[in-house]
Amino acid sequence: MTGPTDPIAAHATVAPERVAVVEDGAVTTYADLNAEVNRLSNGLRSMGVTAGERLVWCAPNSRQVLVTMHACRKLGLVAIPLAYRLTAAEKEFVVRDSGATVLVADAEQAGSLPGTGRRVVFGGEATGWTSWSGLSEASSADEPPPPEGDSLGTAMMYTSGTTGRPKGAVRSRTDRALLGAMLAELRFTGGEGEVHITTGPLYHAGPNAFALLTHLTGGTVIVMRRFDAAQWVDLVRRHQVTSTFATPTHMNRVVALGGLDGADFSSLRSLIVNAAPVPFALKEEIVATIGDHCLFEVYGSTELGIDTVLPPQDQLRKPGSCGKPYGGIELRIVGEDGTECGPGVEGDLYVRTAMAVDGYCGDAGAMAALDDGWKSVGDIAYLDDEGYLHICDRRDDLIITGGMNVYPAEVEAVLHAHPDVQDAAVVGVPDEEWGQRVHAVVQPWPSADGVAIDLDLDGLAAHAAERLAGYKRPRTWEVRADLPRTESGKLLKRLLRP
Repeated sequence: MTGPTDPIAAHATVAPERVAVVEDGAVTTYADLNAEVNRLSNGLRSMGVTAGERLVWCAPNSRQVLVTMHACRKLGLVAIPLAYRLTAAEKEFVVRDSGATVLVADAEQAGSLPGTGRRVVFGGEATGWTSWSGLSEASSADEPPPPEGDSLGTAMMYTSGTTGRPKGAVRSRTDRALLGAMLAELRFTGGEGEVHITTGPLYHAGPNAFALLTHLTGGTVIVMRRFDAAQWVDLVRRHQVTSTFATPTHMNRVVALGGLDGADFSSLRSLIVNAAPVPFALKEEIVATIGDHCLFEVYGSTELGIDTVLPPQDQLRKPGSCGKPYGGIELRIVGEDGTECGPGVEGDLYVRTAMAVDGYCGDAGAMAALDDGWKSVGDIAYLDDEGYLHICDRRDDLIITGGMNVYPAEVEAVLHAHPDVQDAAVVGVPDEEWGQRVHAVVQPWPSADGVAIDLDLDGLAAHAAERLAGYKRPRTWEVRADLPRTESGKLLKRLLRP
């Protein structure tokens, strides 16, 4: 007699008392998690939901979100995470654009979502919505019939929309061999010894994927509803966390806490940082604060998955790099004349990977592509003589001043290295003489009493002048209390340009 084919059901059978979720101190075992997933799955089936439909979920991190993600797998639905911090109009765009026929949300978000399709609410009641608790109580905990296809599930992740409206990237398949190679590169072992904390929001591709993989491989997920640096440090110590997926913004807040000399980070095997370039100055602080044993920087995107990995031993040896490809993934740097660039020569980055999405929802603008499966999300990069990838910037963010190319990421890295700068963004603004001029927006660190430091802009300009060629230096400056970033850590530069 064979056991269940669904991974969560299998873990519930083999190790029913193993801890699957910890949220605010409450523990959910694999037996309880599987039963809750089945009740939601069967409840949705009773509402007429069938395989292939698209389900949007919208809520902060929670056990219910994880249950919804697994129910989508078990029913063969297309799972569409929706950022709860968006405006009502932005949320409505994603729901309408995605073609979703099912919505799941917490009570706080329900009122900002359009009244369409079948709707399930948890954490309270909402007019016109079916109660999660009532639906679950009326539904069986038996295994639903398995869907056809890949049991790892189908997802449509909306891009963060930093330069315009977000686009739904559809991924209908998972290359298990490549997935296994990625997990091995990142020292993600799974099983009872894997304890993963949700540092970032689960509607973001990286945190979503690694929380899901933790459960599929039998590990424990520690749920943080919203990120708090001091709480994160305590949870890592208390639960002996082994892995997480974070942004530079998260880690910036952790190292800024100070007084962490006695903190215990020894359990961490995989501190994976992505979603925005990691300034070298921040890497040095992470290594000094947390240790040199666990930091991984990766390069990837919603559309192409994780494509390169920079392991702990290379973090300080390879400034500015985000690693090398693995598992058969290929990189190509292409110049403006269409020829392949040699080491150290910048060009458009193309990737050939089995992790690539199928395309965009409604064919909303195709990705740049070459023949034979080479695709690009618009990054400019180069490979060094050891084959390590260095990202210069996004093509859309490139500044051309006096005919010279300036990559904002390079200038931002210099500004981040100044001890009084907490965050920095560099954009091109129109200039009658130069075409564009380099404009820097900086956020100062707060002092001990919480008041922002009065930045010495002349000193900051001198700092930049020592490290940058003349045409790369900011010509104008602006100081802000904070910079506009998505919750996943990406800068919204369109909000900084005049």
